[in-house]
Amino acid sequence: MRLGILISGRGSNFEAIANQIARRKLDAEVAIVISNRADAPGLEIARQRGIPLRVIASAGLEREAYDRLVVDELRTHEVEIVCLAGFMRLLSAYFIRSFPSRILNIHPSLLPAFPGLDAQRQALEHGVKITGCTVHFVDEFLDSGPIVIQAAVPVLDNDTVESLSARILSQEHLIYSRAIQYIADGRVTIEGRRVKIREEAAE
Repeated sequence: MRLGILISGRGSNFEAIANQIARRKLDAEVAIVISNRADAPGLEIARQRGIPLRVIASAGLEREAYDRLVVDELRTHEVEIVCLAGFMRLLSAYFIRSFPSRILNIHPSLLPAFPGLDAQRQALEHGVKITGCTVHFVDEFLDSGPIVIQAAVPVLDNDTVESLSARILSQEHLIYSRAIQYIADGRVTIEGRRVKIREEAAE
């Protein structure tokens, strides 16, 4: 399964995916890493690992015009699954139609709760006892696509945004690769809003 990973910042979820591939725990390869920011720290991770990378600056470009450049690059590298890993841009309808049910995102809450930015702060301010993270398919609306997998994280009385974010992130690093492997294994089907994951065949 050839992955295209889009980043804007530190790339910790990209690094976690690359680590799982290196450990042979994820049957995939990173075909290209694309960032809309030349100063994204995640690019150095790609350089150190010898993974192809490309900076496509988004400043000054309309959303669809930018997305057409990114889609062309992904197609050049024969990408099968697009993984958003801290990519701080909303995708256009053109992008989503180019990879139908083939774009994944990870979000630091149990969607549909707390979509958008600062999900961890939203959870603390709302006073929930459990939050977590969600891997979902991307559609044309914000953090609203069909859910593949989720992990719950308890909210502690003494939590700060930073401490809660760190515990959620550790779960993100686990479930993102798991979701990719489900797709690589052909175990995922989408029925309306429900994602069904077929059980592994008994050996």
